[in-house]
Amino acid sequence: MNLTEKLERIYEQRRGRLTPDEAEIMARAAKKLFDDGQAELATNVGDEAPRFSLPNATDELVTLSDLLRHGPVVLSFYRGSWCPYCNLELRALQANIGAFEARGACLVAISPQVPDASLSLAEKHGLTFDVLSDVGATVAQDYGLSFDIPEELAAIYENRGYNLIRTHGGHDRTLVIPATYVVGQDGRVSWAFVDSDHAKRADPLEILAALDALS
Repeated sequence: MNLTEKLERIYEQRRGRLTPDEAEIMARAAKKLFDDGQAELATNVGDEAPRFSLPNATDELVTLSDLLRHGPVVLSFYRGSWCPYCNLELRALQANIGAFEARGACLVAISPQVPDASLSLAEKHGLTFDVLSDVGATVAQDYGLSFDIPEELAAIYENRGYNLIRTHGGHDRTLVIPATYVVGQDGRVSWAFVDSDHAKRADPLEILAALDALS
């Protein structure tokens, strides 16, 4: 079963657990994000990738400029360790880490959660690539990916045990559109996957094909 099939299965499972009111609130928020067209306005192919300096899970600063000195960079923006779709995506990326490295590429994942939460995530899934903390989603904003969810949706997450106030450093209503970018050594985006539907993610095979196209 590939990543897309796993994501579809978990989507169906989780949809069945929603109350009618929860389903309506989530559907309304998703429609607004889609109608706003933010995904289409985000950083895309041909754009210069906004530079950043962010702490990893052990609080060491990682900069895009330094990463690009060694080869192309794969950036994966994800919502956080509380998101089951993100966990599936990160495990799929880890399963292909050898293939990324064989192509001379560096993989980093970025979320709005605090370093402690990133460290727990990395340890839980045995991630060998850096997970960076973009508290407040300022870098995600530079990429056009951050947005605020309605209060009623934040309340649903809170009621379901997702403590976004803690994991996001107090920014419980700020989320990001999941996105994956391949950035060439010239600093420009050569491939992008951006979708306002948080249940859809880039397949690792697509990312690898984009890296192959660079060479």
